[in-house]
Amino acid sequence: MTCSAADPQELARVRRKIFLALFAALAVAVHALEVLMPTPLPWFRLGLANVLTLVALFLYGGRAAWTVSLTRVGLGSLVMGRLFGPGFWLALAGAVCATGVMILAWRWWRRWFGPIGISLLGAVGHVCGQLLIAWLLLVRHAGIWQIFPLFLLMAVLTGLLTGWIAVVLLERLRQYAPFREDE
Repeated sequence: MTCSAADPQELARVRRKIFLALFAALAVAVHALEVLMPTPLPWFRLGLANVLTLVALFLYGGRAAWTVSLTRVGLGSLVMGRLFGPGFWLALAGAVCATGVMILAWRWWRRWFGPIGISLLGAVGHVCGQLLIAWLLLVRHAGIWQIFPLFLLMAVLTGLLTGWIAVVLLERLRQYAPFREDE
């Protein structure tokens, strides 16, 4: 299939698919690198791959955010040899909750929340999803909820960081024609 200059809608559709594939591939790469990086605590990750989910959400909408998020978890786990292990289920639960919360906030409250606010909500959703699945599948003990405040604090910090990076990336991308809101 070729895309002629005479059909700008087809060109925009093809560009969107290409950029979504690129965002998903970058998210998988960042996810894999982040898993390999040393962390202060065994369960702690910055969630930098979520920047690409946020960018996809703000540029292309909810379906694009689901595509990037679920591709990152699935392919990232496959590449790291952790598919269907406990880490996969924790990552999937966190990603589903985070992406769902971010999409709902983007749809309903986009007027009041920018990428940083939506990132914060997504980070909190991620923590809630991970703790719930950890409690359901791994540690059936009420004591697991005692680490919730620490997880919540870390979610706020990482949510601020990923939201800020998404803002910077969106500002840079919107300098180019394919990413401008008016096109």
